[in-house]
Amino acid sequence: MPISSSVRFCLTACSALLALALSAASAGATSRIKDLANIEGVRQNQLIGYGLVVGLNGTGDTLNNIPFTKQSLQAMLERMGVNIRGATIRTGNVAAVMVTGNLPAFGTQGTRMDVTVSALGDAKNLMGGTLLVTPLLGADGNVYAVGQGSVAIGGFAAEGAAASVTRGVPTVGRIANGAIIEREIEFALNRLPTVRLALRNPDFTTAKRIAAAVNDFLGSKSAEPIDPSTVQLAIPTEFKGNVVAMLTEIEQLQVEPDLAAKIIIDERSGIIVMGRDVRVATVAVAQGNLTVTISEGANVSQPGPLSNGRTVTTPSTRVGVTEDGKKFALVKDGVSLQQLVDGLNGLGIGPRDLIGILQAIKAAGAIQADIEVM
Repeated sequence: MPISSSVRFCLTACSALLALALSAASAGATSRIKDLANIEGVRQNQLIGYGLVVGLNGTGDTLNNIPFTKQSLQAMLERMGVNIRGATIRTGNVAAVMVTGNLPAFGTQGTRMDVTVSALGDAKNLMGGTLLVTPLLGADGNVYAVGQGSVAIGGFAAEGAAASVTRGVPTVGRIANGAIIEREIEFALNRLPTVRLALRNPDFTTAKRIAAAVNDFLGSKSAEPIDPSTVQLAIPTEFKGNVVAMLTEIEQLQVEPDLAAKIIIDERSGIIVMGRDVRVATVAVAQGNLTVTISEGANVSQPGPLSNGRTVTTPSTRVGVTEDGKKFALVKDGVSLQQLVDGLNGLGIGPRDLIGILQAIKAAGAIQADIEVM
């Protein structure tokens, strides 16, 4: 029987949707090597410096209480030819701060980077302040950048005679592009004979799959997994002196990562996260709540008419015990994560009780996963 145009259109649309769903499912199971590993040596470096923020509206450090702020202010003014030794300084518009930032990989002289400014003394607010020239040092003690600029904060503080309000942290601010890089870190990436890929989540299987994907792309046995977190790649002849071009192609390769089965529990917030490979053996689970109620009262006892007795009060206590028990729920052997969640949800319990049940199943040896409590 011939197929009508409407039916043919419906079949075509359904086939397209099915193909789209299958492609989305397959794409969701893989990740780029760029998202799974870092290139060893391509990294940021942390910088730190000590400086002064000026221009505060009376919300700076109390100089009598914070001696290092006073000393820094005197030293700065003396470098500018102003001698205030022995003088009394009562300004509240200066604050001592720590300046931190991350020197980007391959940062060149003259380029800018962001810095974070944090109060070191008893300053109340850095709003409206300006950071003076502050050298930023690396772990080796060398100056790699110099920071200066207006501080922008995300919080605020206001107070009156009888009340105050604080939103966020007004003693920490940020200066966008607030530091200029003065020294470069030498790293000749294009002249390296080998490159090492450092996995962000170490795993033997993932390391082997990354090496296999790279070898298939290059057509040679150039990549080799050294350990669960490292894949070493020898630079092929055609990419000698042009490592960047090779890494650009390699980091786009798709690899399916593999991780150990794990359950993450945050007891403070009741959050439970379970990996897709969590499996359990056949186990029966029941959960019950025991509630004890105690109520206190008082009874008044009065004497009879024309008697010599007196009115007294006697205590009255009522104790009640109720137990709400859930029926046993059977979790079968080797069920998937979805079936495990459905079975536990069938008990009608909350996250707090579910945490205890998962720990009890683990103690019984019926769950094949590591439980990590945060």
